[in-house]
Amino acid sequence: MRNKWFKRILPIIVVIIGYGGMGVIRASGDNDEEKEPVDTRPTVKIETAIAEDYQVKITSYGEVTPLESTMISAQVSGEVISWHPNFVPGGLVLSGSVLFSIEKDTYEAALLQAESDLTLAEANLIEEQARADVAKQEAKGTQVSDLYLRKPQLLSAEASVKSAKARLKIAQRDLDNCEIKAPYDALVITRTLGSGQYVNQGAQVGELYNIETAEISFPIAGFDREFLPSNLAHKKAWVSTKGHSSITREGLLDRDLGIIDQQTRMSQLVIRVEDPYSLKSSEPPLKFGSYVEVNFAGKTLSQVYKLPQNLVNNRIIWVLDEEQQMQPKKVEVVREEGEYLLIGQGLKNKDKLVMTLPEYPQKGMKVKIAEPKKELAAQQSL
Repeated sequence: MRNKWFKRILPIIVVIIGYGGMGVIRASGDNDEEKEPVDTRPTVKIETAIAEDYQVKITSYGEVTPLESTMISAQVSGEVISWHPNFVPGGLVLSGSVLFSIEKDTYEAALLQAESDLTLAEANLIEEQARADVAKQEAKGTQVSDLYLRKPQLLSAEASVKSAKARLKIAQRDLDNCEIKAPYDALVITRTLGSGQYVNQGAQVGELYNIETAEISFPIAGFDREFLPSNLAHKKAWVSTKGHSSITREGLLDRDLGIIDQQTRMSQLVIRVEDPYSLKSSEPPLKFGSYVEVNFAGKTLSQVYKLPQNLVNNRIIWVLDEEQQMQPKKVEVVREEGEYLLIGQGLKNKDKLVMTLPEYPQKGMKVKIAEPKKELAAQQSL
């Protein structure tokens, strides 16, 4: 009985379910038709091109060297009796410091002898001058020879005085040279003498580096040469070491060496840094032999665009036209500086630069502009 009843109502249930399914399908189709079309335009970020005057920065590398070096020699012969405690490799000595002393007895005696000879010569000159005066008075009104007037004797006495003065000057110089002094503030590189050692005149006993001024000679490539300032002399420059404890010192451009290397086709410039070992300041010392980076200002370029290198490919940059379509522009790259390029011709002020390119940019491609992110008022007030 129950099965008969189920068989009778089953067709009715199937019809109801089918009708309901058709309604659902029809409703979903209507919803699809009502959906808005999907915007497939790629999103890009843009910036406005603004031309500006830009001062070129020149960068190169070089080694710190002393302005001058001096081989110290004994100027007289004798026994070394003392030497300066800083006259050792690595020692710093001030200008005028006595580096070492040679025993003076012999040279003091020579000076006394020269003084004595000068006194005798001057006494002889006085005597001859008196004799000449007497002869001149006795010969009044008569013609006499120069010999009678004792002119040869007088000239000989004058010559003896000059000779004695010369010997005195040499004796004084030799005595003074018993003390060898530093010609400038110096770093001692070598020393080859000790107390009690006998040195001969002219023997080299050490080497000094001038630490009053350091020089850095560095190359300038051809592509940098045209951007050098017109007047190099006394332009400020900055010298920096690299590493964990890097330092930066100020220097001045001094000169162009005036030649171009035949192999590298580079010219050479020189920077001077005063007081590199900081004897007269609290700045960190810039040691000789340091390999440093050199930076200084070059020419100022008028009305150029400074853009990241990744925006320029084969001298092409993409901009948006008035219809928000991408258009390529051929540009002139004036100079490369680090991660940026300086663009001369090819762009115009107010051009909309595409900063984030689609994967496959095409001429005339329509894009939409990404809106800049706005910070919350709460974040701005923090």
